[in-house]
Amino acid sequence: MTVGTDSPAQARSAAPHAQEAPGTAPDTPDPEQSGADGRSAEGAAPTDTAAEPGPADTAAEPGPADTAGDLGPADADGFAGVLPDDLPDGLVVADETGRIVAFNAAASRITAVPGERALGLPLDLALPLEDLKGRRWWALTDPYGGLATRRGQPERNLLLPGGREVLVSARYVREHPTGPVRRVVVCLRGTEARRRTERSHAELIATVAHELRSPLTSVKGFTATLLGKWDRFNDEQKRLMLETVDADAGRIKRLIAELLDISRIDSGRLEVRRQPVDIAAAVGRHVQVHTTGGQSPDRFFVRIMPGLPALWADPDKIDQILGNLLENAVRHGEGTVTIEVAPARTRTDGEEGTEVTVSDEGPGIPEESMSRVFTRFWRGSKRGGTGLGLYIVKGVVEAHGGNITVGRGPRGGAEFRFMLPVGTPAHLA
Repeated sequence: MTVGTDSPAQARSAAPHAQEAPGTAPDTPDPEQSGADGRSAEGAAPTDTAAEPGPADTAAEPGPADTAGDLGPADADGFAGVLPDDLPDGLVVADETGRIVAFNAAASRITAVPGERALGLPLDLALPLEDLKGRRWWALTDPYGGLATRRGQPERNLLLPGGREVLVSARYVREHPTGPVRRVVVCLRGTEARRRTERSHAELIATVAHELRSPLTSVKGFTATLLGKWDRFNDEQKRLMLETVDADAGRIKRLIAELLDISRIDSGRLEVRRQPVDIAAAVGRHVQVHTTGGQSPDRFFVRIMPGLPALWADPDKIDQILGNLLENAVRHGEGTVTIEVAPARTRTDGEEGTEVTVSDEGPGIPEESMSRVFTRFWRGSKRGGTGLGLYIVKGVVEAHGGNITVGRGPRGGAEFRFMLPVGTPAHLA
């Protein structure tokens, strides 16, 4: 490893010493309910199996249409100052006679029915919905009849004319808890985002299954061999097999940790436990891991600029960022891997921070692929891996309030640059 500072006299050194390298989104249902289509509050992948509704006597929790369910009688046309056409989801409102009094632009887009044509029509004519078994939905649920305690219908898959799928939920508005229905508020959502989520989940499951199969096969094979033929092996052979089992178990553990991180990043629950971090020393440790593992020390050049601010960050997650970026440079890059640590300021408010740049001299990343580098399952080559590492790196950096970019390095390879604000706790600022 070569360690550099801003002084030319210290530009080259072979020892890898650490001290030398010092609102509700459009496609999100009500979080308090699980629809009959299998969606849960935690965002689990839905299924296409809709629950069987009762013949108009099944009580149901309200769906996303709850947002419009508290409108008073005087608000039927004005919606208390909210413009229906500004809503991202389709909104359809029927009055106490069952005729349409509101049909917003999103509803027209989803159903292909012009709003002016829908106004005044009976609900079942404006929205001729059927369930997945071909049954007429409004006749089946009878919103204006049945039990007076019903509050609505949970979100589920229904079919429009022509077989187009749509997600529908309904809210029954009553002036009194057991009074007659004064208004039916229907929420419509397209299924495109849901299907994208389903495809993403399916791809994640397939990737994880593929990555787990190899180490699990190895663990199973070696343990079965040792249990069945223990006395046939000498101590050195046993040690070698157990070391292989240990390495594969570590690989499985890392994969599970990646899955947990993805879940926390996607749900916004990734915790950052801040404490003082010597990021330059952390860089030195990671370089030493690679040199101990067989990489030439001369392959790494570390440049530490003076004046680094005190950084408060999660040390485990800093290790995760550095580990992924250096592994990416070593595995996919060529030539010298350069790591530079320098003071910097955030682009938004000018807060002090630390900027780390990791670059290599390999073929780099094609321009057309750079916009996808931090997405799930992106791989720079066919050399294996889950394709989740850089997605996690971006999530961890942003959880610290920082940002990360990718570009072409000065020697033609890939260059990853991330910046972290100092993150000093408020009581110490």
